[in-house]
Amino acid sequence: MVDPASSPPSGDELRVWRSFLSAHARVLRNLEAELLTEQRLSLVSYDVLVQLAEAPGRQLRMAELAELVLLSRSGVTRLVDRLERAGLVTRQRVAADGRGVIAELTPAGLDRLRAASRTHLAGVARHFVARFDPKELAQLGELCDRLAQAGEPAG
Repeated sequence: MVDPASSPPSGDELRVWRSFLSAHARVLRNLEAELLTEQRLSLVSYDVLVQLAEAPGRQLRMAELAELVLLSRSGVTRLVDRLERAGLVTRQRVAADGRGVIAELTPAGLDRLRAASRTHLAGVARHFVARFDPKELAQLGELCDRLAQAGEPAG
């Protein structure tokens, strides 16, 4: 049996790949535009607020936060700077090691997240969920889970 990863994708396989990328980009652009228009909040800022809201004590180390929102450490630092200036997040040194920094969601940040969630979840329903019947959605979830569980690239 030939390892499919050892040969370049066929034309049909590339078409599917490009379709996946196009669909992903379109849905994210729509969600981002709605959040910016209705809530004056970027999608990545919303994601930071969600990650903090779901974390124990509503706080995460900056390195963990960067990993969860798929940003570089410097990128998440700049973003948290903006969120901190807006009063949505605070930062503090980790008492145990003195080097680490924790980002924590403020009550104002939680309120902002709750308001933005109405816009975001309505957009997810409209731009994503409504495009599939329940069986298709379950199948897509299984396929995406398989991709997500494939692990990190070698090297």
